[in-house]
Amino acid sequence: MNHLSIIVAIAQNRAIGHKNKLIYWLPNDLKRFKSLTTGNTIVMGRKTFESLPKGALPNRRNIVVSRTAKPDAFPGAECYPSLEAALKAAQSGYIYNNVESSEVFIIGGASIYEQALPLADRLCLTFVHDTPAEADTFFPEYNPAEWEETFREDHEADEKHEHSYSFIDLCRHQPTLKDS
Repeated sequence: MNHLSIIVAIAQNRAIGHKNKLIYWLPNDLKRFKSLTTGNTIVMGRKTFESLPKGALPNRRNIVVSRTAKPDAFPGAECYPSLEAALKAAQSGYIYNNVESSEVFIIGGASIYEQALPLADRLCLTFVHDTPAEADTFFPEYNPAEWEETFREDHEADEKHEHSYSFIDLCRHQPTLKDS
């Protein structure tokens, strides 16, 4: 596996969901999500899969992590009992339009994010400049000093986006000789 990326829309207080739904409806975030993940492998927990309106996402290898589900419980998706097993399976890559991809995106939920965070080398954040009134699911805390911003695109609120937001890519600092 070449890259393990986490992709998430996150509020100022790290909120990511409420009652198994996304807090924010941001059409440009959905376009970015589709653009980044199409042709790649996506890994998610059972509740995240169940929250997808049409089930498995097309043009991606869908992998669900569930300790209790049967391997064929999620139509259009593979199922593994642990994140470790899912990532091991993902190492075989994914071929889309005759192009092999080895990039894996963790797409949620909170427990899967927490397990994957120490392993990830990139965070693809949609940072929403807002704190929601209600949230019951949060992205785990991470140390900003471990990450370097490699991309940022700021957007103001508009007729389709109630809040301003920023697309931010962070890459994990690679240890240097002086760090070891």
